[in-house]
Amino acid sequence: MAQKAAKSLAVRNKQKLDQTRLFTLAVHLFYIIFRVLIFRSSFTRGSFWRYALFSFPALFIQFWFERIGRPVYGSEPGDLRKSGEDLEAKGLTEWMWDVLYWTYGCILFAAVIGDRAWWLYITVPVYSAYLAYTTFTGVRQGMAGMAGPASAEEGTTTQSKRQAKLEKRGGQRTQYR
Repeated sequence: MAQKAAKSLAVRNKQKLDQTRLFTLAVHLFYIIFRVLIFRSSFTRGSFWRYALFSFPALFIQFWFERIGRPVYGSEPGDLRKSGEDLEAKGLTEWMWDVLYWTYGCILFAAVIGDRAWWLYITVPVYSAYLAYTTFTGVRQGMAGMAGPASAEEGTTTQSKRQAKLEKRGGQRTQYR
């Protein structure tokens, strides 16, 4: 079966993107119904601009996922031209999913609670700073290990179990590099 991995990735991506599109429509319709129709008196022009401002990152991320992850098929059935990028990848893609889901939560809270719920969105830059800091410290610790053992540690050598047994028996000590 040719391109089995690419075809399964295309199916997963299409399913995930369709599910995300439906959930996005549901979240935004929920906000519009609650804030514009039910809580009409508390919906102001400022509320609309906050909604537009804080919804933009999620809509941009969803557009980006559609662009890189949507599979492209040829004219014949089953003719897969491009399976798209893996939407379950670690790193930046994972962070984008986190921002997307957190934005959905903020929109839902803002629909029910009001404009004060937008303060929950401050978590996104704090979370981003935390991820950047942990990534930087991880890279820095990895670079420190590349320098080799320190001069104080060079005098002490650790022995393996085999070396310890041979030395205990009084046999000749084996030197390993």
